[in-house]
Amino acid sequence: MAATTALHGDTGVVRTRARRPRQRLSLGRIATWIVIAGLLVVVVYPLVWLVLGSLKTQDEFLNNSVFALPENWANFDNYRAAWIDGHLDIYMRNSVLAVFPSLLLTIALGVAAAYALEVMVWKGRGPILLLFLAGIMVPGQMILLPLFTIYFKTGLTGSLWPLIITYTAIGLPLTVFMMATFFRSIPREVFEAATLDGAGMLRQFVSIGVPLVKNAVFTVALVQFFFIWNDLLIALTFTNRDELRTVQVGLLNFTGQFGQVQYGPTFAAISINVLATLALYLFLNQRVMKGLTAGSVKG
Repeated sequence: MAATTALHGDTGVVRTRARRPRQRLSLGRIATWIVIAGLLVVVVYPLVWLVLGSLKTQDEFLNNSVFALPENWANFDNYRAAWIDGHLDIYMRNSVLAVFPSLLLTIALGVAAAYALEVMVWKGRGPILLLFLAGIMVPGQMILLPLFTIYFKTGLTGSLWPLIITYTAIGLPLTVFMMATFFRSIPREVFEAATLDGAGMLRQFVSIGVPLVKNAVFTVALVQFFFIWNDLLIALTFTNRDELRTVQVGLLNFTGQFGQVQYGPTFAAISINVLATLALYLFLNQRVMKGLTAGSVKG
């Protein structure tokens, strides 16, 4: 009986010891969920506040509390005013015409340059790669005035070409550096086997290199897209007419008489801009995650 009692007592001790990690695990989960909930509030609350502000009138902004809810939840006049009266449609069109051609050029030239510098073997590729990396360290503010002078003398001002050329030139160093890292993770035996099968460099690049790093291309393209789309300084420097302004520059024009800010249309315009880019990111989120981990392990 004593042995049985001791056995039960030992079992009770074992059970007590086995329960403690579970309690600690539960407390750890609770703390984790609290932290996640806090992060969600920090991220989601500004978006909710922005959308709710886009439904308020100017009088509500001036007389009601900042945290007050809109009186009319179906008030979409601010969106109409932002899109038509605020010329947001023109600014969005200019952003699309400036962003996507420059993004296409940046990705096409950057991926090709990274392949040539990392996969192909030729004399002098090391110093040239260092030159591309040096371009990352050059602040964009330093080149704006010389570029503006060049564009003015060549007659490119008054069009979107200065934006396209500048965005492409500024985005190439980082694109080449990131894509070279992803090409470095591809085993060289793959390209050697293609060479033995008679494939040339161009065929290897199109049929082997690009498909193997396509997730990385999506990642780099999304990073460059957000940089170009959210740019204000370059667009403000090279757009000398209201018809050429992009979204970020156009948002500066949502002012009324004596510089009074039209809060409702401004919030509506910002909501359209933010929610559109957020939807794009959520749509490409899985490809971005695959691209971020594609070059982490050399297989």
